[in-house]
Amino acid sequence: MNDYFLIAKIISSSGRNGAVKIISYSNFEDIFSNVDKIFIDFFGDKKLLHIENIEEGNDCFLLKIKNFDSEKDSEILIGKNIFVDKNDLLELPEDHFFIHELIGSFVFCNNEKIGIIKDVLKLPANDVYVILDVDNLERLIPAVPEFIEKFDAKSKVLILKKLDEYYEEDDED
Repeated sequence: MNDYFLIAKIISSSGRNGAVKIISYSNFEDIFSNVDKIFIDFFGDKKLLHIENIEEGNDCFLLKIKNFDSEKDSEILIGKNIFVDKNDLLELPEDHFFIHELIGSFVFCNNEKIGIIKDVLKLPANDVYVILDVDNLERLIPAVPEFIEKFDAKSKVLILKKLDEYYEEDDED
């Protein structure tokens, strides 16, 4: 059985011989450097497609998929997520992780479970973890070394440094 990992989403056609615009869910521009095949989900079944060309745009990538040669051909792809086989994933530098590795991870601080990572926001300065805490409230934690003690991708556990540094309670007098 194949393991698929979400790496991007098709957001529109680009009007260039069937090419489509995609947004990457990775901070690594060369995520597509080793990838020549992708998988797209059609009605619960992953279909293998081959990449003909990929170019980096201003805020997205332009992807040309083989046998999708016109804007009309590519319409069916708009809004679809792009997956790759786990064996085709780019090997990341130490202390860098894919978003799919982070989402769903348990978050601990001071040996206490404080929540689960619900999402990762990609912001200009740094990524931010959206944590759904035990009270069902969203907490935002910057994904920077000053806040992170350790992340174990295999066990899906994020350990934060001392929690009281991050949350300031609003005292109403």
